[in-house]
Amino acid sequence: MLYAMIAIIVLLILSVLWLILALWLASFVMTGSRQTLDEALKWQSERYDTSFYNDLEHTDYTVKSFDGYELHVRLLRWPDHSGKYVIISHGYTDNRIGSLKYAKMFIALGYSCVIYDLRGHGLNQAAFTTYGIREGKDIAELVKDTRTRYHDIRRLGLHGESLGAASTVTSLQYHPDVDFVVSDCGFSDIDNVLRGGYRNFCAPVFLVDVADFGAKLRYHYSLKQMRPIDHLQDNEIPILFVHGADDTFILPKNSENMAKSTKGYSELHLIERAGHAESILVQPDEYEKIVSRFLDKIDC
Repeated sequence: MLYAMIAIIVLLILSVLWLILALWLASFVMTGSRQTLDEALKWQSERYDTSFYNDLEHTDYTVKSFDGYELHVRLLRWPDHSGKYVIISHGYTDNRIGSLKYAKMFIALGYSCVIYDLRGHGLNQAAFTTYGIREGKDIAELVKDTRTRYHDIRRLGLHGESLGAASTVTSLQYHPDVDFVVSDCGFSDIDNVLRGGYRNFCAPVFLVDVADFGAKLRYHYSLKQMRPIDHLQDNEIPILFVHGADDTFILPKNSENMAKSTKGYSELHLIERAGHAESILVQPDEYEKIVSRFLDKIDC
C-alpha cells in the first residue's frame, strides 16, 4: 500500500513537471522577445545605409484585422506616385524597421512601400505568434485596406522575409488581390524548422511534440497546423522564392518544396554565401536584378 501511494505521488509530480515543461516550451516558441523600433533601426543601420529612410514622405496609420486586432502601418511613398505598391512583412522578433532593406530596393524600382508590425511585434499589442495562421489573415486584410485606401494602384505585390514570407504564402489561401509575391527564406512548415533547431542544439527532438501539446493547451493552436505549403496547390499568383544557400536555420529545401507545390508561375533563386535572411545584405545588386527580372517577366 505504501509503495502504491509513493508511485502515485511520483507519477503526479512527473505529470505536473511534464505539463509545466509543455507550457513553457510553447511560450518559448510562440512568444519570443521582440526588438523595439530603435533596436531594429540600430541593427539595420550598422549593416547598410538607411539614410534614404529619413527623406521619404511617410504616413502612419492603423488597420483593424479580421478579429479587431490593430496593426501599426507606415506607408513610404515613392516620390513620383507611380501607382506601384508592395506590402512588406518582416521576420520573427523584428518589426517594420526590418523591412527597410527591402523597401530601399523596391523604392529604387519605383514602388511605394507599405511596411507594418506583424501581430505581437513592434508597436502592436502583445500577442503570441501562430507562424502564419493569424498572420496570413492579417496580410489578407492589409491587402483589402491598401486597395481601398490608395486609389492610384495599378500594381500591388507582397514581399515577406522568414516568418513574413511564411505568413505571405499562407495568406494566398484567401486569394488576395495582388499581382506578385516575393518569398524570402520562408518555411514550408514550422515543424521541420523546430526539429532542425533542436538537433543543432543537441536537444531531444521529441520536445517539439511536447511544445505542440503545450501550444494546443495554452494557445489553442497546433504547431503541426502551421504549414504554409498547404496553401499553394491552387495558387496562381506568380511567386519568386529567394533563399540563402547557406541558411542553416530555415533550410533552402523549404523554398524548394514550396516552389514545386505552387500551381502558378514560380522562380527559385539560391543566393551563395548567404545565411538566414542575409541574401539582400550579402548580394544587394544581384538581389535587385533577380526581383527586377522577375517583375519584368510576369509583365510579359
